[in-house]
Amino acid sequence: MMDKQIEFNLTQASTWRRIFFMLVYSIIGELVRVLLWTVVILQVVTQLLTGKPNQNILDFGRSLSTYTYHILLFLTFNTETLPFPFSDWHLTADLKASEVKQSEE
Repeated sequence: MMDKQIEFNLTQASTWRRIFFMLVYSIIGELVRVLLWTVVILQVVTQLLTGKPNQNILDFGRSLSTYTYHILLFLTFNTETLPFPFSDWHLTADLKASEVKQSEE
């Protein structure tokens, strides 16, 4: 009985598609992480030179942070909604808690 369930699970195209997207988003997530560190460094330099953070960099950093959150939700199976570039960037920004799967346990 258990062998048939495992065999069924292994032959599901949707499972393999999700695994593929998880690998893609793992790579994208690492690239975004590097970009976030660039934002951090730019803000530190801006703070040191002007005495206040740059609003455009703040907005960009917030947007990247939200995008990272959406990627992590997808990677941890908390949402089935694919993050950007397979969905609209604003969908990530508007991601609501109701879209996030709640644990049944």
